Amino acid sequence: MAAAGGPGGAPWVFGSTPVWQDEFDGEGAPDPERWSHDIGGHGWGNNELQYYTDQLANAFVSDGLLTIVARRQRAGKLRYTSARLVSRGKGDFRYGRIEFRARLPVARGSWPALWMLPTDNRYGDWPRSGEIDVMEHVGHDRGVVHQTVHTQAYNHTKRTQRAAQKRIDDLDAKFHRYRVDWTPDYIHGYIDDERVFEFANEGTGPDAWPFDQRFHLLMNLAVGGDWGGAQGVDKDAFPVWMEVDYVRVYPLLEH
Repeated sequence: MAAAGGPGGAPWVFGSTPVWQDEFDGEGAPDPERWSHDIGGHGWGNNELQYYTDQLANAFVSDGLLTIVARRQRAGKLRYTSARLVSRGKGDFRYGRIEFRARLPVARGSWPALWMLPTDNRYGDWPRSGEIDVMEHVGHDRGVVHQTVHTQAYNHTKRTQRAAQKRIDDLDAKFHRYRVDWTPDYIHGYIDDERVFEFANEGTGPDAWPFDQRFHLLMNLAVGGDWGGAQGVDKDAFPVWMEVDYVRVYPLLEH
């Protein structure tokens, strides 16, 4: 595997064998050796409406798939439950090719995401230490998939975030592959091997490029929120679910 753009024009090369992966071959709860659950219902920085649980009803593995389910179900004062899985402390990476194969929900108010956050927050709290969004989709903009990075210099609170979009009309009917190639020089985003997103290291320091530190993976299905709920929530569409066929991380090799 190779991607052009290394120093001096040499290509960055990725290994062909994953250094970390989950094929979701078991049955029952997600593999605790690979995933932990974030739990709670405090809005998650976006005024989201769900309570994240560690219950099988919200995240389970069966028939080779991980399924994350958002349900119309009371949890304290909240009316929805869902799940957010994180690899922090169990799968932390600095550079590499990260790929998910997934099928997404499209109900208004649903907000599935496959993404990455810094493990150590070396440069400070969000957005100083960065965020990499491999895939986001909001149901009120059906079929439009977003790939984005957030940094201190480039983030949505300043309306300077770096992002790209691709329309996929059958994302709820078929599985698609969502990927980033992350090197010291750039982050490139791909959907089904088509390059959609490009973000270059400007060489100006961590305000623009905090991506020289360890990051971990997240998979979650939010309900509502500032973006996901911008046009309300179709409560009658729930439960909704995201299915993930695999997660694979390939190493960045010397070149």
